[in-house]
Amino acid sequence: MMLARLAPAIFVLLWSTGWVVAKYAAFFADPLTFLVLRYSMAILLFIGFCAATGARWPRSWSVVGHAVVSGVFLHGLYLGAVWWAIGQGVPAAISGIIAGLQPLMTAAIAPLLIGETLSRQQRLGLMLGFCGIALAVLPKTLAIDAASTPIHFLPVAVNVLGMAAVTCGTLYQKRYLQNGDIRSIAALQYVGALIVTVPLALMLEDLRVTWNLQLVAALAWSVLGLSMGAIALLLYLIRRGQVSRAASLIYLVPPLAALQAALFFGETLTWPMIVGTVIAVTGVYLTNRKTESEAAAGERPSNAAAR
Repeated sequence: MMLARLAPAIFVLLWSTGWVVAKYAAFFADPLTFLVLRYSMAILLFIGFCAATGARWPRSWSVVGHAVVSGVFLHGLYLGAVWWAIGQGVPAAISGIIAGLQPLMTAAIAPLLIGETLSRQQRLGLMLGFCGIALAVLPKTLAIDAASTPIHFLPVAVNVLGMAAVTCGTLYQKRYLQNGDIRSIAALQYVGALIVTVPLALMLEDLRVTWNLQLVAALAWSVLGLSMGAIALLLYLIRRGQVSRAASLIYLVPPLAALQAALFFGETLTWPMIVGTVIAVTGVYLTNRKTESEAAAGERPSNAAAR
């Protein structure tokens, strides 16, 4: 089936457009204000989607609470930090490259929080990944290249904190949301995102919104293409057991985001950015690549039944 073969690549392509949309939407609305509109519409559409598809809602208030808290981290703090940083001048390409920190941060923190051990290969991957991100980002941040426009340190730091937030949210979800209907969980997560984004928008922004066709298009793509379309594809991949294929293509998100930023906004792809991205992607691959023993263990019937 054509969709089955193309779904992982389409999912990653959709996901990579998030940074371009963030930069484009900043021309017409304050970033956090735009996210408030996006989350509000996503909540309404997800409620309708859950009703139309017969999704089961959590029966325990603790599960509801865990879903909301995970949404605070996964959407509210993560996207809020990324979109605010891009609105403050961080190039979409640089922000997309920083996104490569997320799986590296997860691998680095997991031993402390859930007792996972890192192999020599994974430790090498972590070192390469962080060195690659540093090579890609620091020249712009420190204005080492005289021909480049310097970027303020604070927005870059906030962008990195956004990666820390999504890392915490990923580990939180792994620990507390192993069960439950992912459709209703997703709806509740956007509620959590809205809870944290509204006060931040009120405190940090003027709530600027310029209603025009361009803003509506950006909002429609953010809600339908990203919040709904990408999630629908993820559900499809989960149902068909193809999540691993999508995960392997996630490594292409940083270079895809950088390429799109260059095409649509003329952002310069410098050699440090290109080389740093290649090194970081290699590091992420090594960090998340299963060893032969882990792959063999994953094929055992007992482990397969536990998935």
